[in-house]
Amino acid sequence: MSTMGESASTRAARLSDVARLAGVSAATASRALNGSDRGVREVNRVKVLEAAKTLGYATNVAAQAVARGRNRGVTLVVKGMPDDYANPIIAGVVTAAQRRRLPVTITSAGTDPADLVESVHNARGHRPEFLMITGGRATDDATIPELVDALERYEAEGGRVVLITQPGLPFDTVAYENRKGGYDMARTLADLGYRDFAVISGMKHGLTQRDRTDGFVDGLAESGIRITADRILIGEFNRDAAYAMTGDLLRRGIPVDAIFAVNDAMALGVLTFLRDAGRRIAVAGFDDIKALRDITPSLTTVHLPWEQVADEALTMAMGPRGDGPRTIMIEGHVVVRESTPRVAQ
Repeated sequence: MSTMGESASTRAARLSDVARLAGVSAATASRALNGSDRGVREVNRVKVLEAAKTLGYATNVAAQAVARGRNRGVTLVVKGMPDDYANPIIAGVVTAAQRRRLPVTITSAGTDPADLVESVHNARGHRPEFLMITGGRATDDATIPELVDALERYEAEGGRVVLITQPGLPFDTVAYENRKGGYDMARTLADLGYRDFAVISGMKHGLTQRDRTDGFVDGLAESGIRITADRILIGEFNRDAAYAMTGDLLRRGIPVDAIFAVNDAMALGVLTFLRDAGRRIAVAGFDDIKALRDITPSLTTVHLPWEQVADEALTMAMGPRGDGPRTIMIEGHVVVRESTPRVAQ
């Protein structure tokens, strides 16, 4: 029985709600949602699925035993990213959660935007206290309204959402100063004496790649250096794509004395191609992933404080709600290493 004042907008949708909206029995709704064809006409199956989507119904696989309570802990949904980029975020969240004695469940959402929405619906069914999502967004992502709706439903059911991504969605968010990091890297490389640059960027519509690239271009402009469009290579956001793009850049015969890759995984691809080709060109990255400890030459990069990012996110999740969505911007700093020696005058 519902408590006084409780409505469909303030509690999770139930199987009975779905059945009522679809105009079928609870048994029929259950069979349709569980994928059973036994005794379910196609027209009724469609009605049930449409009703479930309208109500934001998520099959509850864990909370049956705890009534309307929530399972203690954090569910971290990791949107498809290169492993070397995802690992420091995951490690940071796990470390921050362990300090608070919170269990962590990690879910990989895949690379398609629709996968992230599905992962949120699945997470809702397990009813965690805190739902955290990490990964970039794209300017052409048509699933954002559906994602926001799913997250708002989860919060209406009593959960807390914190995003580790770009700002802009109506939820508490911890974000990186991507544009400033790119800007600072450009100024640093210019101060070291480099003048002929190329950028190994990521997917055309990715916000992280766009901001880091734009910041780098702005920093070069402040240093009196103009970089033309043919020196900014667009491709996938991973090591193998960067390896291929570096080969394409050099085959075109464009004079380059420094390459900025917008994440460290891509910078490793650049370094590997240069090693295989026997070329010496300065290389810089962004993130300061732990894998950099094992490469030669050591990579100049923008260091991000991963544990601080995770700690800020969990502090927001466990603290009181604000009057509205809050955003904390985390700033990194450039670390100069062997891959960008000062240019001899």
